[in-house]
Amino acid sequence: MGRGTRLGIEKDKIYNKPHNEVMVKTDGDLIYIICNKEEQQDTVVQRMTTDNCLLESYEEWDEGDDKKWILTFRVLDNYEVTPNLN
Repeated sequence: MGRGTRLGIEKDKIYNKPHNEVMVKTDGDLIYIICNKEEQQDTVVQRMTTDNCLLESYEEWDEGDDKKWILTFRVLDNYEVTPNLN
């Protein structure tokens, strides 16, 4: 099973439809999510952050009404996942 399949996302694919509220693109172990509204960021981070997926970077693009927020998440390999310790 590939990395993307664990999250239900295919590797190296763009998930953009006219009705989407955010734009999603995958590239290897990276998932790029472009938010159109600042308030979308918290929800995206809460939903995407898991034991196997972490927020890697954050960028602001453009200004005014065209402003976008690009959140980059990284899917962790098995050796990168922190084990639960008792």
